[in-house]
Amino acid sequence: MDSSAGVLTSRRNPLVRRLRQLHSASGRREQGLLLLEGTHLVQEALRLGLTPHHLLWTDAWCQRHPQLVRAMPLAVRPIRVSAELLAAVATTDHPDGVVLTLPPPAPAGGEESFVLALDRLQDPGNLGTLMRTALAAGVEALWLGAGADPLQPKVLRASAGAALALPLLRVDGAALERRLRALAQAGSQLVAAVVATASEADGRQSPVVPYWQLDWCRPTALLLGQEGSGLAPELQALATHRVTIPHSPAVESLNVAVAAAPLLLERWRQQLQAANHPAQQR
Repeated sequence: MDSSAGVLTSRRNPLVRRLRQLHSASGRREQGLLLLEGTHLVQEALRLGLTPHHLLWTDAWCQRHPQLVRAMPLAVRPIRVSAELLAAVATTDHPDGVVLTLPPPAPAGGEESFVLALDRLQDPGNLGTLMRTALAAGVEALWLGAGADPLQPKVLRASAGAALALPLLRVDGAALERRLRALAQAGSQLVAAVVATASEADGRQSPVVPYWQLDWCRPTALLLGQEGSGLAPELQALATHRVTIPHSPAVESLNVAVAAAPLLLERWRQQLQAANHPAQQR
């Protein structure tokens, strides 16, 4: 970094306009870039070996994080900006002094044995939280049937960087249904989560069992639906297994991001148990 270079302050600079366009999905598609904000996402990008396309920081941020300044790839040419200009580029009310842009991650592909399929999830905070949990649980691909844009700044922040590392694919509902059918034909179990009060089998669907009774070590796709209406009926009909999280009747159902955590991590628990006690039956 050339410390003698001037500080960019003008909101009329063409770069400011281009970066503000990244607030929208159309701008991200046109430029092929994501907008990331905050120190933690800078740290995650560096940890993953990603090279920022643009990097804007304030002098105050630079002074607070000399170790991150030293860790920047030599190819990166940071742009010093005023706090006011950085606030004009960022989507948060109180940015901490740094933003960067990156190309979007490579889409999911190949043969995955653990897939999380989300149907029309709307809330960016829920989606980001789910992405972080999915990465922690060893999910190999995230399939999104419409819903919130997984690469919008709010989701990227809520995922705490997991969106940069988790292979994902965004498709429409019909394409998601086709992909799930293909998974089932290849031998994967399709697991739908239902509320505890839906535990009665209707004769046409698989019986509902507590989630820990399922063999999660098999190739699996977990299906979770929209916050309000749940899984679309055509996706529910595809499920080969249905599981529930028993809980107090004081609440009707759990938030989808909360419910996903025990479901996703149960696979990890069962795999650890199998590795530590190979002869023990669950």
